[in-house]
Amino acid sequence: MTTTPLVADEICFGLDRATDERSFKLFVQLFSRKQLLEILVPRLEDKEIEQTVHLLTTLMRNHLKEREYHELFLGDMDHHH
Repeated sequence: MTTTPLVADEICFGLDRATDERSFKLFVQLFSRKQLLEILVPRLEDKEIEQTVHLLTTLMRNHLKEREYHELFLGDMDHHH
């Protein structure tokens, strides 16, 4: 399986919903790169970490069913609630 490199110049917001969705996915993938996080996270203030975790958990709570959260985020394929 060949992976296509993530190209930041493909990120564009504000044109239309489909482009925003593609751009957002790419943005989050780029943001979550291990090398970036190893540099960025130690520089974050406690409040910035709390705010980011709060935003992301709120998004998941608002848009995922419990089963989806356990399977997709936690990787718990045996969750039965």
